[in-house]
Amino acid sequence: MEEQTKFSLEELKLKDKEIETLQKEVINLKEKLAIKEEELRKLKILSDQLKVKDEQIKTKDDLIRNLQSAMELKEDQIKTLKDSISLKSEQVNTLDSSLKIKDEKVKTLEKTVELKEKEIRVLLDTRVEKVQLDEKEEEIAKFEKKFEILKGELNKADEDLELLENENEKLRNQLAAASGSKIIDWTNIEIPKDKILNRMKEILMNALHNVTIAVPNIKDLQHLLLYEVRSSVNMKISCYIDPALPEDAELLEEFESLENISIRMYEPKDRYVLDRDGEELLFAVPGNLDENHLVLHTKDSKHVKFFKSIVMEGWLRSRKIE
Repeated sequence: MEEQTKFSLEELKLKDKEIETLQKEVINLKEKLAIKEEELRKLKILSDQLKVKDEQIKTKDDLIRNLQSAMELKEDQIKTLKDSISLKSEQVNTLDSSLKIKDEKVKTLEKTVELKEKEIRVLLDTRVEKVQLDEKEEEIAKFEKKFEILKGELNKADEDLELLENENEKLRNQLAAASGSKIIDWTNIEIPKDKILNRMKEILMNALHNVTIAVPNIKDLQHLLLYEVRSSVNMKISCYIDPALPEDAELLEEFESLENISIRMYEPKDRYVLDRDGEELLFAVPGNLDENHLVLHTKDSKHVKFFKSIVMEGWLRSRKIE
């Protein structure tokens, strides 16, 4: 009986040890489970962080794409600005060249003034008697009065001449009417070039917006006083320019320095044209004789509209100057 009890106690002790071992294992497993749960929690946190990073990366990618688009836009703007700067540089170079020409002219005038001042000093150094100077001043005053009188007479003569020309034109028209027709025969009528250019100049000074001009030679443009035309008026000009002549090249450079002028080469030399704002037109064609021109001057809107295609035809046939 004792042996059986002893055996049972031994078994109980063994069982207690097994239970203790199992309890330790359970504790270890719980500790491992706690560690795993902590690791799992950390992994979940890391996963959430990775999701946030993914969103940030996507946002960064969108930002990069937007920045790339902005960069491309900026590059286009830079290219446009470069082209604009290049164009402005060309205009500045043209203006510089024109200014150099003007500077040379100013220097020439300054030298002329300096020579005149030397002449005046020489005259003053001669110490002419005051009486003689007074006499000379009186003579100069008399000559100035005569000059003014002659100038007035000359202006009056010009007015009379213009009146005579108008009367002459009226008489020609009356003669044509008396002969049974109001159609004027221009075959032998003399209208010189300077009269045409003067009329063109008068019409041009009334321009407000746009004019189209054609003359046989660039030298003819000097008579039109283009510098006095309003800067707001856009002028399209066709004329013949001889590149071998320094005078033509200088005139071309001066006219091109004006921002409101576009000038082209027109070789035929066969017309004088001035279309003012589409409201007034002068059209003249040279004849066989030097002083013979067929001239049309009208403000009639139908006339102007009808000849519009002929006016533009000269401009379109002109070529740009390289």
